[in-house]
Amino acid sequence: MWCGLRKSSVHVVAACLVTTSMAIAAPANAEPELIYTQRQFCSVLRGLGYKATVSDTCLNDAATKKSIREFQKGYRLGVDGTAGAKTQAFAAVIVKILQANLNMALKLDPALPKNSFYGPKTADAVKKYQKKLELKETGIADLKLRQTLDREVKGMLQKPTTKPSPKPTATPTTKPITKPSPKPTATPTTKPTATPTTKPTATPTTTPTTKPTATPTTKPSPNPTATPTTTPTTKPSPNPTATP
Repeated sequence: MWCGLRKSSVHVVAACLVTTSMAIAAPANAEPELIYTQRQFCSVLRGLGYKATVSDTCLNDAATKKSIREFQKGYRLGVDGTAGAKTQAFAAVIVKILQANLNMALKLDPALPKNSFYGPKTADAVKKYQKKLELKETGIADLKLRQTLDREVKGMLQKPTTKPSPKPTATPTTKPITKPSPKPTATPTTKPTATPTTKPTATPTTTPTTKPTATPTTKPSPNPTATPTTTPTTKPSPNPTATP
């Protein structure tokens, strides 16, 4: 059941697989090693939201044994009310996942060590996350809080790969190329070339050529040539010859 929740984080998948395989793949004739002392395991139970008294003899307490059975039933382990190696291994996986998700959701610096122990640093990080959600700051990461944290981290891992890439590429490429080019090229080329070429050439060439050439050549020539040539030659000759 827990390894279904751990799929939201790449870092946590490896931790779950390694820790679970250590618990399951141990040789049949080898005695599995326990991870926690009684005090440490009861701290984990309490931190994960189960009722447990934290002491060096807490596993003998009736309330703690009941909490162990609830934990084993929820994660489909053998329900016997004892904190055996398999039960402790699954508890260690849950704490490591919690620590990894807190590091990502809160961007903790320095980050929590993923060490499977539910100590004061892990409890303080849980309080910070509860404050972020405006919840009571207990430092206890019960199942509901862990599921909320798991969904948030899953969303954070999915966002960078889907949204940022399509928007910057599509918008700048289409708009600047189509609009500015046709307007400046069509308007200035046709109007200035047609108007100045026809008008100045036709008007000055025809008018000055015909009028000044015809007027001075025809009028002054006939009058001075006809009058002086005929009058002095005819009159003086007959009178002196007839009188003697």
